[in-house]
Amino acid sequence: MTNPTGETDGRLRYRLLTGTDDRAFCEKVSAALAEGYELHGSPALTFDGERVVTAQAVVLPSASTPRFVPVNA
Repeated sequence: MTNPTGETDGRLRYRLLTGTDDRAFCEKVSAALAEGYELHGSPALTFDGERVVTAQAVVLPSASTPRFVPVNA
């Protein structure tokens, strides 16, 4: 069930994961996938002058599918 803040069962419907492009970032994304999130779009990469920084959006599948709620006539 989704509440007004966008949380579903205590989890946010949308998350943007960020971090240095390394094993720890891949583990963060893998953990989100194991929690039921799905990748949303392609990862984004930038260079901060010292290292590559990566961002990956994830969404809960139930949040990305609109629900039809019939209205009693």
